[in-house]
Amino acid sequence: MLDFTASRDRHAASALAAAVLGFFVVTLDAVVVNVALPTIRTDLGGGVAGLQWVVDGYTLMFAALLLTAGSLSDRLGASRAFSVGLAVFVLASAACGFAPSLGSLIAARFVQGAAAAAVMPASMALLREAYPEARARGRAVAVWAMGGAVASSCGPVLGGALTQVDWRLIFCLNVPVGVVALVLLARARTSLPRAVPFDVLGQVTGAVAMVALTFGVIEAGARGFDDPVVMMALAVAVLAMVGFVIAQRSVAHPMVPADLFRSRTVVITVASGFAFMVGYYGLPFVVSLFLQQDRGLTALHTGTVFLPMMLIGLVLTPFSARLAERLSRKTLIVAGLTLMTIGLAAVAMLPASAPLWAFATLMVLVGLGGPTVSPPATAVLLDAVPHDQAGVASGVFNTSRQVGGALAVAVFGGLLAQPGAFVQGAHTSLWIAAGVLALTAILALFLPTTMETP
Repeated sequence: MLDFTASRDRHAASALAAAVLGFFVVTLDAVVVNVALPTIRTDLGGGVAGLQWVVDGYTLMFAALLLTAGSLSDRLGASRAFSVGLAVFVLASAACGFAPSLGSLIAARFVQGAAAAAVMPASMALLREAYPEARARGRAVAVWAMGGAVASSCGPVLGGALTQVDWRLIFCLNVPVGVVALVLLARARTSLPRAVPFDVLGQVTGAVAMVALTFGVIEAGARGFDDPVVMMALAVAVLAMVGFVIAQRSVAHPMVPADLFRSRTVVITVASGFAFMVGYYGLPFVVSLFLQQDRGLTALHTGTVFLPMMLIGLVLTPFSARLAERLSRKTLIVAGLTLMTIGLAAVAMLPASAPLWAFATLMVLVGLGGPTVSPPATAVLLDAVPHDQAGVASGVFNTSRQVGGALAVAVFGGLLAQPGAFVQGAHTSLWIAAGVLALTAILALFLPTTMETP
C-alpha cells in the first residue's frame, strides 16, 4: 500500500510539474510579446494593426479553440492531448523565432494559439486525474497557478532583456521549456481515452463567431466601423452567434449544456474571468506602447516599470489557497476586482508626464488581482458544477478569459490608432477597463460565500 501510494505521488508530481511548465509557456507567450512590439515593427515593418495581430492572432485562436480542445482532451485522454498540443506549440515557437516577415510571424502565432488551446484544458484535466481528493487538488491548482504567475511576473522584464539581444529569442525560449515538460509528462500516468460526443455544429459556429467579432473590432480601429469589411465581419459574428445558440438548444449533445448557465455562480465567475483579462491583459498592451512611443523608453526599461505589478502576483499566488481557507473566496474575488478597478482608474488619471515610479506603484493594484481573483474564481466554478460538466465549465471559463484579452487589445488598439490621439486613446482605454472591472466587482457581491474545507 505504501509502495502504491508513493508511486501514485510520483506520477502526480510529474503530472503537476508538466502542467505548471505548460501553463508557464502558454502564459509567457501572451505577455512577453508586448514589450517587443516596437522592435518587431522596426525589423519586420507593418503598422499598429499588424502588431495587434501578432498579439491577437495568438489570443484569438486560443479563445476560439478552447472548447474544441477540451472535447478532444476528453476523447484522446489528457496526457496525450497535452503532449500533442505542447509539441505543436514548441514547433510553432521555433517558426516564430525564425519568421522572415511579419506575415509569417502572424501565421506562426495563429498556430501557437491553436496549440495553446490544446495545452490549457489538458493541463487542468491532468490535475483532476492526478489529485482526486478535493483539498489536495485545491493545493495543486494553487501550485499550477504559479506557472502563470511566474510567466506574468518575468514576462515583461524577460521580454525586454531578450529584445535587447534579439526579439526572436522570446519565442525560442519556449523550445527547451517545452521539451522538459514533455519529458516530465512521460513519467506521469497515461490518461485513458473516453468516448465523448462531439458537437461539430456548436464548435464551428462558436469559433466563427469569435474570430469574426475580434477581426471586425481590430479592423474597425484602422478602417472605421462603417467600412464594408468591418460591417461584414460583425454581421458574420452576429449570425454565427445566433447559430451557436440555436445549435446548443437543438443538438443531442451540446458543447455547452443549457443548464450550465442556470447557475448564478457560473455566470458570475465567467464574467469575472472576462473582466480580469480586460484589465490584466489590456493594461500592459496600452502602457507598454505608451511608455515606448510617447515617453521614449527602451523595451528593457519598459519591462522594469511592470516589474512591481508582476512580482506582487508572484509573491502572493502561493498563498491564495490558504487565504481561501481563512477567508471566503467571495471576499477575495470582490477585493481583487475592486483593487484592479482602483489601479486602472488611478493610472488613467496620471498625466502623460508623470514619473515612472508613479506608473509602477499604481499598477501594483492591478497586479494584486492575479492571486485574489483567478485561483478562487476557478475553485468556486468547479465547486458549482457537477463532476461530468467540470471540463466544459473550465472551457467556458477559459474561453471568456481569452475573449476578454483579445477584445481588450482589439478595442484599445483601435483607440490608440486614431490619428493624433494616441495619449487620449490610452486614457480612454484604461477608463473602459476600469468600468468593466467595477461592474464585475458589483456583480461578484452576489456570489455565495464559500469556504475551503479545513
